[in-house]
Amino acid sequence: MTVNSPTSANRTELINGLRQMAREMRKDIVRMIGAAKSGHPGGSLSAADILAALYGHVMRHDPQNPSWSERDRFVLSKGHACPVLYAALAESGYFPKDELMTFRKINSRIQGHPDMKKTPGVEFSTGSLGQGLGAANGMAIAGKLDKKGYRVFAMIGDGESQEGGIWEASMAAAHYKLDNLTAILDNNGLQIDGPNAEVMGVAPVADKWRAFGWNVIEIDGHDYDQILNALSASSVVTGKPTMIIARTTKGKGVSFMENAVDWHGKAPKPEEVEQAIAELDAA
Repeated sequence: MTVNSPTSANRTELINGLRQMAREMRKDIVRMIGAAKSGHPGGSLSAADILAALYGHVMRHDPQNPSWSERDRFVLSKGHACPVLYAALAESGYFPKDELMTFRKINSRIQGHPDMKKTPGVEFSTGSLGQGLGAANGMAIAGKLDKKGYRVFAMIGDGESQEGGIWEASMAAAHYKLDNLTAILDNNGLQIDGPNAEVMGVAPVADKWRAFGWNVIEIDGHDYDQILNALSASSVVTGKPTMIIARTTKGKGVSFMENAVDWHGKAPKPEEVEQAIAELDAA
């Protein structure tokens, strides 16, 4: 059984390994979206470091047994960023990496939004924004009712936080004291129509989640020490869920995509894929 242990590696070696995993994931994200000529690179690239930490170290999971009852669960509520999830699953061994090149193709198992019935390792079908956190609540409640020790993680987008369903779910999670639930906000500041602050401001983010009864941790979402420390700290909180607000850079790792709203949902051309891969290899 291949299950990640959170105490198995030297810290420096661990972080170097996770950084390399994220680099490969970013390259795969660019390649698969380029091959499909469709997809969402910006918010996939911004989340790569966090998913590398989760799948490469923090979560208990078994690629050979995706339905293992004791596994930790991850829900990508911002389902349009599924390339980062597929890249993490492929790096972890849920399916061959060359299958990533079938992204958005007819009859492929990896479509433009996650499908729990088709793709190994996908816990919940997402895409309609605002629904994933509520699903994660249900998984966390089930874990408590069944007296299971698994943890549930959910990633939401900052633009997605404009959805009322997010706040209904946040209220419910606090009400039911879901301390086995950790949510992560990919706070990259941009959504499809522009900066969050201009479209529909969500600030002050930390104050809102605290007011809804959550334990709140604020981090740099590209700093592995901060990521790992926050995920570890969330595991010992009792009586309330944890929200990790991760400040990230949209399009992280590719110079012409960073902080550029146009790359929320635009596929790179072949020459842009080549440039992006070269930059990531040189990083």
